[in-house]
Amino acid sequence: MVHENEYKAKLQSYIKEVDSLRHVKQIDKPKIYPFNPNFLTDYKGSLLGMSNQEIDRLLAFRKDNKWINSAKQFQEVTQISDSLLNVIIPLFKFPEWAVKSTPKEIAGYKKVYAPKTYAQKLDLNKATAQQLQKVNGIGKVLSERIVKYRNSFEGGFIADIQLKDVYGLTPEVIDRLTNEFTVKTPRVIQKIALNTATVENLVTIQYIDYDLAYHIIEQRQLRESYKSLDELTKVKDFPVNKIEIIKLYLSLD
Repeated sequence: MVHENEYKAKLQSYIKEVDSLRHVKQIDKPKIYPFNPNFLTDYKGSLLGMSNQEIDRLLAFRKDNKWINSAKQFQEVTQISDSLLNVIIPLFKFPEWAVKSTPKEIAGYKKVYAPKTYAQKLDLNKATAQQLQKVNGIGKVLSERIVKYRNSFEGGFIADIQLKDVYGLTPEVIDRLTNEFTVKTPRVIQKIALNTATVENLVTIQYIDYDLAYHIIEQRQLRESYKSLDELTKVKDFPVNKIEIIKLYLSLD
C-alpha cells in the first residue's frame, strides 16, 4: 500500500512537471501578427512552416523589385501547398493598392471614361495630391507618394514612364492615371551619349552603379559601339525591367 501511494505521488509530480513544461513552451512560442508578405523574412517564414526553398523563391522574386499583390500570387511564387496557404492567409495584410479592380470594374471604367487627348489632360508635374486622388485607385497615401517621388527630382518627372518607379502603383492604376494626367513640362536634362560615355558619366544615371557601368563599356568595346539603346539589355546584370527609364537619360549621338 505504501509503495502504491509513493507511486501515485511520483506520478502526480511527473504530470505536473510535464504540464509546466507545456505551459512554458506555449508562452515561449512567438506570436505572429498580421504582416505584408512582401517583407517576409527567413525567420518569420520558418515560423509559418515554410521550407527554405519556398522562402528563397519569394526572396528571389522580391530581389527583382517585384511585388506580391495577392495570396494567390504568393502561392504561385513560393509554390507552397494549399493547406499551408489556408493556414497563413489570415495573417496577410496587403496595403490598399494591392486589392485590384475586378474585370467588371475595369470594363465600367472603359465605358464611362473615354480616352482623353493630350490637351485635355492635366500636367503631371503640376498636379496636387488632391487632384491625383480623383483617379480611381489612388487615395491619400498613393497620391502623396507620387508627389513626394516627383519632387525628389529637381524639375519633376521627365516622362510618364517614371510612374512605374512609384511603389504601389499597379499597371491598371497607372493606365487610369495617365488617362487624366501626363508630363507636359518635363524636367530638362542633358542626355549622355552612350557610345562615348565614361564610367563617371554612366554612374550618374539612375540604376547604374560602377559595376554595371564597367560592363556597359566592356560590351560597347566588344560591339564596337551600340547601334540601339535596347542592346543594353544584353549587358551582364543589366536591370532589364528598368530599361525604359534608363533610356530617358541616354542617346546614341
